[in-house]
Amino acid sequence: MHVVLGPGGAGVSTVAAAGATQRSGVSRGSRTTSSRSGIGGTEAHTLLITVDRWSPVHDWARVYRQPDEPVAVSRYLHLLTLDRLDLTERTWSAFVDVLEHTVSRSKTALPGVGTLAGIDAAELTSLPGIDDFLLLRRIRDEAVSGRWQRIVVDCSGCGDPLQFLRGGAVLSQALNRFWPRHRRLATASERPVIAQLIAAVDAIDRDCLDIAELFADPHAVAVHLVLAAEDRSRRLTPQYLAAADLMGLPLASIQVNGGVGRESAETIVDMVQADLAGDGDGPVRIEVVDASADSIDRVARLRKLSVSLPEPHGVPRGSAAAAVVSGDPGNGTDEEFDDGRSGDTDPTFRLSWPQRLPDPDSFALGRSGDDLLVTISGFRHPVRLPSVLRRCTVVGADWDGAKLNIGFVPDPAVWPRR
Repeated sequence: MHVVLGPGGAGVSTVAAAGATQRSGVSRGSRTTSSRSGIGGTEAHTLLITVDRWSPVHDWARVYRQPDEPVAVSRYLHLLTLDRLDLTERTWSAFVDVLEHTVSRSKTALPGVGTLAGIDAAELTSLPGIDDFLLLRRIRDEAVSGRWQRIVVDCSGCGDPLQFLRGGAVLSQALNRFWPRHRRLATASERPVIAQLIAAVDAIDRDCLDIAELFADPHAVAVHLVLAAEDRSRRLTPQYLAAADLMGLPLASIQVNGGVGRESAETIVDMVQADLAGDGDGPVRIEVVDASADSIDRVARLRKLSVSLPEPHGVPRGSAAAAVVSGDPGNGTDEEFDDGRSGDTDPTFRLSWPQRLPDPDSFALGRSGDDLLVTISGFRHPVRLPSVLRRCTVVGADWDGAKLNIGFVPDPAVWPRR
């Protein structure tokens, strides 16, 4: 699966659509299983997914908009438009059925459940924090359906694409903060009447984790950052790269769109190469998309752009490459951490991953249950802790210019006693 994102106005839709028109073999690590179970008996080769309700791709392809239904553009290309409002209404209706069933079986009033069940889907404009999750889950379902050899996701039109992609992780963190899983299971055993409701919440939580795992899987997903040849892209590139590190996104290429902006594409390429210098011979490729001689108004002209979207490279990046190292004194791995307490506590464990920090002063670290809340340049993302660190407390963190290192010590209240 290819995920194409970038700042608004950089030409994300153009690059994603142009990349989808280029035929290639099955992506490495693809989760698909069949290439000939397509729609209408045709070979279902590539599915282009857009979450932009005003995407111009339909006009370019000369096809009607059919939300939530793949539309054939050519023998090898189909287009799927996802509509937030439609997904929200259909999902809420199914959830209300579960609520109404719970209310009907309960002999006592369940606070809040009856009120929620009384909200009609037509009254909703959005479900705060859930819209992104529903879109991501629909994309995940297509990715594992076995119907497509390639999937290209156009993330334009969704506001902040990084905030969109972290939807699953954020929703899971919120669910387990307000209603932890151990409490849900205890409630289900004490009040079997709401077991179906708890099962529905658990299913959402599992989907959240599956989505977060999928989009950080370097064997199944390749992320492509589109930059325009302009000063705005120059300023935003370090922030995008840092957020991609934090989220563990498997960045495969940076597409410099020479058709947008007044600067030369080579200037942006030089800047990107400098930003990626710390990666050494890493898997991120820099591609230049030359300006089109004609206006983009049809698929044939998209194809002439010859956009190349590199396949998944299989190398975990950022927090997806996090490693836990024992820091027991005497093994040569313990370090002093700047935790604001003069480094008086030696860490027993160290969690580290490659991380850019364009503004080190903006770095902040917090903890919520099993999640580490990391803030970089105003962008906060929950990083799920490995099991061995969930019974530990954070004692400090430092950054060596390339890696973020976080120290942990066992929590005496929950750590097994010898």
